[in-house]
Amino acid sequence: MSMTKEETVAARAQTEWPSVNEEVVPLVEGLIRDARALRVEVSRGSLGETRIDCGVRAVGGLEAGRRIAEICLGGLGRVGLETTDPEKAWPFMVTVHTSQPVLACLGSQYAGWSLTVEDKGKKYHVLGSGPARAMGSSEKLFEELGYRDEADSACLVLEADRAPPEALVEHVAEACKLPADRLTFVYAPTSSLAGTTQIAARCLEVALHKTHELHFPLADIVDGIATAPLPPPAPGFAAAMGRTNDAIIYGGRVQLYVSGSAKAAKGLAEQLPSLRSKDYGRPFADIFAAVKGDFYAIDRMLFSPAMVTVTALESGESFEAGHIDTAILSRSFSS
Repeated sequence: MSMTKEETVAARAQTEWPSVNEEVVPLVEGLIRDARALRVEVSRGSLGETRIDCGVRAVGGLEAGRRIAEICLGGLGRVGLETTDPEKAWPFMVTVHTSQPVLACLGSQYAGWSLTVEDKGKKYHVLGSGPARAMGSSEKLFEELGYRDEADSACLVLEADRAPPEALVEHVAEACKLPADRLTFVYAPTSSLAGTTQIAARCLEVALHKTHELHFPLADIVDGIATAPLPPPAPGFAAAMGRTNDAIIYGGRVQLYVSGSAKAAKGLAEQLPSLRSKDYGRPFADIFAAVKGDFYAIDRMLFSPAMVTVTALESGESFEAGHIDTAILSRSFSS
C-alpha cells in the first residue's frame, strides 16, 4: 500500500530527521565562547537559564546575526554574508542554504511560537524561533511534519528589545519539559545589526512557509537555497521591520529543487513570488501604516520572495517567475 504525502513526511521525520536542539549545541557554545569578539553579552538569569544578548545592551553585529540565523535553522543550514556586483545598489547579500529545508525552516527557524506572559503587571509578548519550538510549541505545524524533538537542552531565539522575564522562562521550561538551567535564550531587537541580519536570513524560510500555505506537498521539497540583500538597520521597530520584510519581498531570490511532476513545479513557481499578492507594490512600512498596524489585515501571500526558480528534478526542467524590484528596495533602504 502506498503512503500518503503526510505519511511520507512523518516517515521521513522518524527515520532521517536529527535533533535540532542537539545540532545547535556547538553553535551556541561557539557564540558564548566568542562573546567578547562578537560584542554580545552572556549572563545567567534568575532561574539559571543562559541569556545571550546580541543587540539590546550589547552592540552585537553582522557576524552575531549570521550565527543566530544558523542557530535558528537548527544547525542544519549555512548562512553567508556575500557580495554581488559592487556597481549595483545594495550589493551585500545574506545567502542561506540547507539540505533539510522543511525541518530547518519550518520545524525550527519559523517564528511560530507565540508567547505571552504577565511581567510586572504588563503583558510581555514575543514570537519564538529556533529549535526549542520543536520541543515545546503547540503549533499544529508539527503534527503535519510528524516531528517532535527530544534533547537534554533547548535554545530559543527571540526578536525582542529586552531579556525574557522570569514568567516566560518558566513557561518555556514547562513546555519543553526541561529545567530552566538547560535553556538558552538568544535575543536581539529588529533594529539591531544582529536582528536585521538574522531576519533577512529568513528568505528561504519565507519561501517554505508560503509553499506550505499553497498546499504544495512538503515531502516533495528536496533542497533549497535563497539570498536577499542585507538591509541597513533602522532605529525604530516599524522602520526596521519594514526594511527586513522588503529585503525579501522585493529583493529575495530563492531556488527550490523538488520531486514530483514538472507541472506541479511550474505551478509552484507561478504562485510563489510576492508580486502575486494584492498588497504588492509599496514598501512594507507604508503597507503596515495603511492598515494601522494590524498585521492580520495584510495579505499573507505578500510574505514571499521576489523571484523564484523551481527545478523539477525528475525532468530537469526549471521554471522562473517574479523579479527583483530595486526601485522599491532603494526607497525602503534609503528613507
